[in-house]
Amino acid sequence: MCLLVLAWQSHDEYPLVFAGNRDERHARATAAASFWSDTPEILGGRDLEAGGTWLGITAGRRFAVVTNFREGLEPAKALRSRGELPTDFLRGRVSPAEYARDLARRGSDYGGFSFLCSNAASLWFCSNRGDGAYEVAPGVHGLSNHLLDTPWPKVERSKQRMELLLERDSLSSGALFRLLADREPAGDDELPDTGIGRDLEKRVSAPFVVNPVYGTRCSSVLRSQMDGGQYFAERRFDAAGETLETRHFQLGATAP
Repeated sequence: MCLLVLAWQSHDEYPLVFAGNRDERHARATAAASFWSDTPEILGGRDLEAGGTWLGITAGRRFAVVTNFREGLEPAKALRSRGELPTDFLRGRVSPAEYARDLARRGSDYGGFSFLCSNAASLWFCSNRGDGAYEVAPGVHGLSNHLLDTPWPKVERSKQRMELLLERDSLSSGALFRLLADREPAGDDELPDTGIGRDLEKRVSAPFVVNPVYGTRCSSVLRSQMDGGQYFAERRFDAAGETLETRHFQLGATAP
């Protein structure tokens, strides 16, 4: 994931509303969102090179997502894959607080990451490039390839759009996918400096990145409902940014 925005405990019907874009090399082998054959309780896409995931949920309302922390063009090689982190949390039974605090102690095994996990009762954040683990307060939050709520232009723009959807009570999958479809780059004077050069900073500054080598591979939306149901959808794209397919899933009794 390279951009996500979520509303946590900010809506009477949906305690968690999530929208996120995963940016990755188009050549990296990836499975579309589905229930995993070897771990049927997990719903999410899957990285076929390392076996983990960037985002997943379970019927028990566990939720986890990871982004990489941008550190120049050639970050140091890590011992372990960041995709293990959502997978490990989703397979387990420990609380978000316990998992995030433990991860803060062992995070040096991984490349730079930012990680969110929830079990419906609480939402926790952890990064091995920040100040450890902490509980996320209710509200609208955004994350790209830095720390939670770092005010990069695409993060701020997406948070504002999520807040507007909440005000209008317009949280359909279509509205959330439109939020993620924004291809407008940031202005030159707004770009962060993450060590990748100004031209590349510009190319990846839009919420939705179109590039033949590295770009937005999929968009994902989630509405977790007060009655225990969950609606999840994933839209996949080719290297030209054209839609390949959209998959919809309903966990629990409430229809989307």
